[in-house]
Amino acid sequence: MTELTHFDPQGQAHMVDVSAKPATVRVAVAQGRIVMLPSTLALIAEGRAGKGDVLGVARIAAIQGAKRTADLIPLCHPLALSKVAVEFELDEVASSVTCRATVQTVGPTGVEMEALTAVQVGLLTIYDMCKAAEKGMVITDVRLLEKQGGKSGHWQAA
Repeated sequence: MTELTHFDPQGQAHMVDVSAKPATVRVAVAQGRIVMLPSTLALIAEGRAGKGDVLGVARIAAIQGAKRTADLIPLCHPLALSKVAVEFELDEVASSVTCRATVQTVGPTGVEMEALTAVQVGLLTIYDMCKAAEKGMVITDVRLLEKQGGKSGHWQAA
């Protein structure tokens, strides 16, 4: 098993020192979905949600989430992100919305946490904007799909 990097030799939590690592292009892609009633999905698809353009607001929230990851996850490094792209896909058969976030930087550490945070914040925003219509929505399947760059190179989920 790989050694956990967020603990020093005494077992104390610390922010990993990345100062000696070279700056490289780092990319991460994450995805998740929110499952809802068909009637709630129709509100989103038809633009009839009382709070406005659900996916437009969720996209901006997801981007903001990626940018604020270091404020939310205690040992994450604050990063200068060079790209955050967020896509939503409505699935009528599964009665769900899938959120996919791609995050990029040039730096000494990866952007996996930023991509995962973007997805979660985007999905939470959909929940917030639609909770008046349905409180039983379920956020599920949030995971890293791919990461590129750094010492470990390219990784892709099976």
